[in-house]
Amino acid sequence: MALIVSACLLLVVLTTVIHYEVLRGLSLWLPELPIRPRAKLIVVILGTFMAHLLEIALYAFAVFALVRYAGLGSVGDEGRFSLAVSLYFSAETFTSLGYGDVVPGGDVRLLAGTEALNGLLLIGWSASYAYIAMERFWRDGLGERI
Repeated sequence: MALIVSACLLLVVLTTVIHYEVLRGLSLWLPELPIRPRAKLIVVILGTFMAHLLEIALYAFAVFALVRYAGLGSVGDEGRFSLAVSLYFSAETFTSLGYGDVVPGGDVRLLAGTEALNGLLLIGWSASYAYIAMERFWRDGLGERI
């Protein structure tokens, strides 16, 4: 159980740092970017999307390692468990989609709960950032023609 708790804490810290650095980079880079304000919003969405994909991948690798190598639970059908299943499960959990077709068992369930909460927080952070960016870039683009 100590390994799962440590993995949860490490992943929350890593994903928060990744998210912070991506948003910080966008904040520094976007004002200097010589494109129309509406195109800057596309960059914001793509940048945050890429951050989320990286964060999902980190959780997926952790799930894969904890199940395959540490034997701390299961994810879905044990006979079909793979990195692809871990990625699917992680994306589903991070976004709180919850289809329920791949279910965790054992200690790894704590990691799944942590990922869902962390995903909700990071997605909310991205939404807030996108809103602030839209306000700023729409204001900057009032003179541009549609």
